[in-house]
Amino acid sequence: MQRIRVLVVDDHRIFAESLAAALAAEQDVEVAAAGSGAAALRHLERAAAEGRRFDVLLVDADLGAPLHMGTAPVGSVAPFGAGATNGETPAKATGAHDDNGSGAADPTGGLPLVARVRSDYAQVRTVVLAERDDPRHAAAALQAGAGGWVAKDCSLSRLLQVIRGVLKDETHLPPALLTGVLKELTATRKHRTESERLVESLTPREREVLRCMVAGLGRKAVAERLYLSPHTVRTHMQNVLGKLGVHSTLAAVALARRAGVGPAELEPVGAR
Repeated sequence: MQRIRVLVVDDHRIFAESLAAALAAEQDVEVAAAGSGAAALRHLERAAAEGRRFDVLLVDADLGAPLHMGTAPVGSVAPFGAGATNGETPAKATGAHDDNGSGAADPTGGLPLVARVRSDYAQVRTVVLAERDDPRHAAAALQAGAGGWVAKDCSLSRLLQVIRGVLKDETHLPPALLTGVLKELTATRKHRTESERLVESLTPREREVLRCMVAGLGRKAVAERLYLSPHTVRTHMQNVLGKLGVHSTLAAVALARRAGVGPAELEPVGAR
């Protein structure tokens, strides 16, 4: 029997351990729990180092802990199934519920973790667990790379259906969310198309300046990088803002990112 390895990521310990225990009752499921995005990344890193991997991450939509690696050593994370036969709940048995204790609110919830996993662990599928239906957040989750969005209070059979479905590259959404999510995705594409059109109106030099702005460079740094005078850079930046129809660098950067404009590649310190 092929085992499905699941990692529950939620900073509410009782919920995470209860869900882990319920999933572990299934014969083909191995499960662990993590209390933050950083802890989840440590689990993934440890599994990869041991030649194993998780198949599915169940991520809290409102994950509160910020996504950083924290200070706990990677070695503090136990491997799959450690002690899983001694009758303890899976989260305790694996030693896997790791909480960084910050409790800091993150307005983007678990989406940074979803995007990070998609980027670094492409074979791992993610499912977002939500306390409320939110078409905008659900659409953002799909764009970040999630394969499903389910209610936290859904039945265990429904959750298992979603887990097995995303492993077949299916996308799962509650029927009541479909219309709203489609509208959000359509609107996002419309905004992206408009943003692309505006960026295309820039001259090649103005696009270079915009990429420097996306990289977070100030006027002086842009001038040094492009071998221009600060006055010339100021003029280019004003032209960029005007053509993009925005009034601040932050707004220009946001529009550029919607259009798929990446940051200018920065030379390492001392390269010149």
